[in-house]
Amino acid sequence: MAFKIIVCAKQVPDTNEIKINPKTGTLIRDGVPSILNHDDANALEEALKIKDQYPDTYITVITMGPPQAKDLLFECLAKGADEGVLISDRAVGGSDTWATSNTLEAAVKKLGHFDLMFAGRQAIDGDTAQVGPQLAEKLGIPQVTYVEEFNIDANMKDITVKRQMEDGYELIKLQTPCMLTTIKELNDPRYMSMKGIFGQKEIKVWNAADIEVDLATVGLEASPTNVFRSFTPAPKGKGVTIEGDTVNDVAKTLLVNLKGKHVI
Repeated sequence: MAFKIIVCAKQVPDTNEIKINPKTGTLIRDGVPSILNHDDANALEEALKIKDQYPDTYITVITMGPPQAKDLLFECLAKGADEGVLISDRAVGGSDTWATSNTLEAAVKKLGHFDLMFAGRQAIDGDTAQVGPQLAEKLGIPQVTYVEEFNIDANMKDITVKRQMEDGYELIKLQTPCMLTTIKELNDPRYMSMKGIFGQKEIKVWNAADIEVDLATVGLEASPTNVFRSFTPAPKGKGVTIEGDTVNDVAKTLLVNLKGKHVI
């Protein structure tokens, strides 16, 4: 039986211009281009590293959002994930963290058995870091947040993680199934591959009825959280300048960097 990993990914606006509905106090996402949440890219990368080492691994990426969120799933599949699931329904639109975790819980239960679940620590357009722990609580599985190092034993059961803390770190041992929320120090996400871009993989689109979620627990009406303030986060990184005495030196360094990103 394949080792099954679920990665919970979030789409975030690919723009500095954030619009808020004045009546509902929620973000307006319709028509706004989206990208894969940065922290979730680290979560996906760790799942892909497991698959690199243990080919009998099956990775499903699940997200919520409008139809254009398919682009996010396409990126994940092009990096090496096996399956993408989009939950797209007006009934779940406007969900806060609690309602989002209810939606994801229903979708995960529809997917069935899994061994490991990854998610980013939080969304770059939100600062609560609640969905991962809430989802783990609802599923009744152990969870560790702020994971900056990860190791899984060859028995595919025993896991050791290093958890970042404000005043140091913790080393924690646990077993699958479990939920791990990751931070950027964990790894460097790879780029999409040409093989992945042109490969045909499945993207499923489910609505609220498909996942049989209680409509009283999802969507705007089931979301008590109010947005009081929004802001644009500072850039996370800059471009890299490669220096060398000759063109060949620069080319060699560039080649090493590209291999490190799994581009070639």
